[in-house]
Amino acid sequence: MEEERSLDENTVSRLEEFAQGMERVRFQEYVEYSTNMKKLIWTNFVAGLARGFGMAIGFSVLAAAFVMFLRRLVLLNLPLIHDFLENLLNMSTGSF
Repeated sequence: MEEERSLDENTVSRLEEFAQGMERVRFQEYVEYSTNMKKLIWTNFVAGLARGFGMAIGFSVLAAAFVMFLRRLVLLNLPLIHDFLENLLNMSTGSF
């Protein structure tokens, strides 16, 4: 009988610890968030916009850096690729 009581007390204390852990990680708020479809869709929409904007900015910066690198290669007057790079850069800037 005493063994059953200690088992029950042990189980109850572990359940209390589990419940406190759930409160710490705000599990109830997460459940409410995941069941609110409007809020879920809006959050994902805004996150998608931010991701797309970040990719566009990042690609623009990388492309600009690449074009600057190619321009420096043209200035070096490398024998075989100088004319090719010059034509490529002229096409990208619109001056033929």
